[in-house]
Amino acid sequence: MPTFEVILRDRTVETVDGADAYQQEGPMTTFFRRGDGRDVIDSWSVRMASFRTADLLVVRRCEAEAAGAGAGHAVHALAG
Repeated sequence: MPTFEVILRDRTVETVDGADAYQQEGPMTTFFRRGDGRDVIDSWSVRMASFRTADLLVVRRCEAEAAGAGAGHAVHALAG
């Protein structure tokens, strides 16, 4: 299961374990764990964490097997 690293405006780093997707919901960006075999966020998805979108600088997805090795990162820079 992937992990997301979230870097906030104040330079703190939050880790969201167990989430495999995220989307903006109004003023918040919410991280979800989708159901087994599901490719979309829907009513079966579980909300794992939410952050104010205005406070986000970077969202980085790390695959579980590569998280310790420093590889396997996908970086999503958010305009601010």
